[in-house]
Amino acid sequence: AALPSLLAWLAVLLLGRARPADACSCSPIHPQQAFCNADVVIRAKAVSAKEVDSGNDIYGNPIKRIQYEIKQIKMFKGPDKDIEFIYTAPSTAVCGRLLDTGGKKEYLIAGKSEGNGKMHITLCDLVSTWDSLSPTQKKSLNQRYQMGCECKISRCLSIPCFVSSSDECLWTDWAMEKNNVDGRQAKHYACIKRSDGSCAWYRGMAPPKQEFLDIEDP
Repeated sequence: AALPSLLAWLAVLLLGRARPADACSCSPIHPQQAFCNADVVIRAKAVSAKEVDSGNDIYGNPIKRIQYEIKQIKMFKGPDKDIEFIYTAPSTAVCGRLLDTGGKKEYLIAGKSEGNGKMHITLCDLVSTWDSLSPTQKKSLNQRYQMGCECKISRCLSIPCFVSSSDECLWTDWAMEKNNVDGRQAKHYACIKRSDGSCAWYRGMAPPKQEFLDIEDP
């Protein structure tokens, strides 16, 4: 009788441990979508990190978060006040996003505002090293992504796929580049709203060879 009870207890324990990871599944999105969904988008360095208490959960247990002190280099979207601190969960298992500290690595960071010079990021937010961004992505942060925030970018899971409305752009990296979320369209395209209200892909530097857009940079 003791063995079944022990096995049942182990099963509950393992399931309990699996839940945080399961709760942190993220749907792939185009970087323009991440920009549009975010309250704050900045270029910054993390200079230090420490674990802090952030209130209590419903059971009275303290909630731990990592507080990153950052040096903001540029704000692409957000409040008038510079961001001084970024908060995240203490591990990737509970959707925390870990940053290198020491002020050497520059990041593009998109997340939610907490006001008063603070923001929060999760594993599902756009956080990339600045050097990994393409020239088009860096250029699009200044204006082009914002111009398409009223457009809808739909992920194409398998070819063929089609737009369902004129304000939609098909993101085909997932289908054409073996589930690559950092493919040609992510690197070199932005979905922009045109004067007639429709949306279309605009191509920047180092364009891909596929012929599925109608306008490109001069």
